[in-house]
Amino acid sequence: MRNIRQKLSIARGEQPAELVFKNARLVNVLSGEIHRANVAVDDGRIVGIGDYKGRKAIDLRGAYLAPSLIDGHFHVESSMLTAPEFARAVVPHGTGAVVIDPHEYANVLGLDGIRYVLESTKNLAVDFFIMLPSCVPATPLETAGARITADDLKLMIADERIAGVAELMNFPGVYLGAKSELAKIEVGKGKCIDGHAPGLRGEKLNAYVLAGVRSDHESTELDEAREKLRLGMHILLREGSTERNLAGLIPLINLHNAVNCSFATDDKLAGDLVSEGHIDHCVRRAIKLGLPPIAALQIATINTARHYRLRNFGAIAPRYWADFIVFDSLKNFSIRQVYKKGILVAEDGKFLARSPAAVPLPRSTMNLRYQARDLAVKVVRGKAIKIIEIVPQQIITKETLAAPKFADGEIVADVSRDILKLVVVERHRATGNVGVGFVRGFKLKDGAMGSTVAHDAHNVVVAGTNDTDILRVIEELERLQGGQVVVARGDVKAELGLPIAGLVSDQPLNEVMRRIDALNAAAHALGCDLDAPFMTLSFLSLSPIPQLKLTDQGLIDAVHLRKTTLFA
Repeated sequence: MRNIRQKLSIARGEQPAELVFKNARLVNVLSGEIHRANVAVDDGRIVGIGDYKGRKAIDLRGAYLAPSLIDGHFHVESSMLTAPEFARAVVPHGTGAVVIDPHEYANVLGLDGIRYVLESTKNLAVDFFIMLPSCVPATPLETAGARITADDLKLMIADERIAGVAELMNFPGVYLGAKSELAKIEVGKGKCIDGHAPGLRGEKLNAYVLAGVRSDHESTELDEAREKLRLGMHILLREGSTERNLAGLIPLINLHNAVNCSFATDDKLAGDLVSEGHIDHCVRRAIKLGLPPIAALQIATINTARHYRLRNFGAIAPRYWADFIVFDSLKNFSIRQVYKKGILVAEDGKFLARSPAAVPLPRSTMNLRYQARDLAVKVVRGKAIKIIEIVPQQIITKETLAAPKFADGEIVADVSRDILKLVVVERHRATGNVGVGFVRGFKLKDGAMGSTVAHDAHNVVVAGTNDTDILRVIEELERLQGGQVVVARGDVKAELGLPIAGLVSDQPLNEVMRRIDALNAAAHALGCDLDAPFMTLSFLSLSPIPQLKLTDQGLIDAVHLRKTTLFA
């Protein structure tokens, strides 16, 4: 490692640099232009732009050179990959850094989950910056595996890889001035404080911003995002596997306000990361929707780095890390090479970096107590039931009413009207809590599908056409110590074990992708036509997201954040 005097000497041109990238068309996200340049790199950092000599030269022959891409908000657990396997998926797509919220790990394992993330994300070809989870549990309306307070956050906030306090999902608690929420914001002062306020508008939004929240990634409507932008919030344009908001929000952006926007994927499956892409997909999509390419790349790089105060990331200039992408066309934006601190880590879609040794897995997290009779819903004559209705490609749901179907004195699923039974079983503390409701949108004609990935408390969630298969799914998830399963007529059709907190596989990327494909194919064979059926299932117990959700404590009115009854 060179000292600063040696680097200054190289910058002055008195000594050769380790490496010079020659004849680049430099995408300068600082000046907002593209210009011819040579870039000198030494000891992993950029030391100068100009006519430098190097011990090694890479002639780009007029190819574009831009800073590596940054994801502004991501839950790495949603990929169901360990951090090294996640890096294997996204580095070939040009990702150099991610701002992650280990909210799911924390809801299952508490501070031990955050420590696991800090340890397992070291020394990879992607830099991970961690936002400390602020809502564990997300609301009192679900039973999580842990509880994290402001005092807990204080223990970790000073770590240099901690970028701030993650999404404040209890937005009513914030705008009403709840002591617990204001204490978490106080802990994050001096770093970033992320928001999470779907549909919040008007005076309550003003109060939310006044409390200290500085960003939002939950806008699904253009007017909502514009109002938040006008109040000074940094807008994270989200495009994940199921949360696809980019097309609806792109008209918000102009050359005067783009600096206040970033890209985020939030939740994206392993197969989607590989086949569709990561932040590179957001850039391509934004350009296709009419955003100028330089603006799209600024949103994907320097805007995010500045908002989250990621020192020396997001641009190509002296002092910045030599994290680069090389590509040939702004229109197609297909990344040819990826460099991390001046080292080639991916080329033509192939991951070239080494992965460090695996970190020991956290403890088992499957502690269930339930009986078959817990799934029964007794008849209440003359009453309609409330149905959770899925909204395709969104995590919000609708509340609709329907007359129930009866059998043997119970209310049962009705596949002719696409009304399935939905069950949530608490899995952390063996409380015996079982929530039962009904859902429309999966279109299963037979069988059941279930998962231990169920935002945010991550209890067992199962949707099915009959109790026998629902129970079989629960039994198989327990045997796997967490996972995802499709069952039909008592037979397991496909499964993926998730032994790491019931959230993440211990298998390599290609095997996880193969099993996810098999799960989706099994669900589709039973009649489901959703693109990402298991990710859709995982959000049906997310109590802070409107309108109607189901947790282990029962049916939740997610608009007013309170329990409600199944019967209208």
